[in-house]
Amino acid sequence: MNTYEHEPRVPTQLQRLNLPLVIGLAAAALIRPLFSITGLSDSLGRPATPLILTAAISLVWIGVGALSRVREPLLTLTAAGLAYALGTIVLSGVLSPLLDGELEGPLAHPQAIIPVFAVNAAWGALCGVCALGMRRLRGRRG
Repeated sequence: MNTYEHEPRVPTQLQRLNLPLVIGLAAAALIRPLFSITGLSDSLGRPATPLILTAAISLVWIGVGALSRVREPLLTLTAAGLAYALGTIVLSGVLSPLLDGELEGPLAHPQAIIPVFAVNAAWGALCGVCALGMRRLRGRRG
């Protein structure tokens, strides 16, 4: 019998991650590429529309991280950024052949996949740092 068998298992940060929240935040952020795909970004005006959408999504993410009971706001929002990156890559891979007749985006240019993940992870992490800052200002530990 292993002596470690009866010791309580301490959850790691990844095990404490709220996956439904991560997926929900990433899915909500997909409004940005959908505006672009449908032409709304062009008709409402570029570059203002994508910038406004990015700012609005960031504020939602920061608000969720700061005001909810999420245990790990930095990790959660970084994971949301990574999930969003995956979602945009998949969305581009599925929709570009249907709409443009050929594969476009990161799947057509594999060297772009890592930067897409890196940029969106950084975006999520920045939102997570802001959420932690807001929590501290409100007197809650992150």
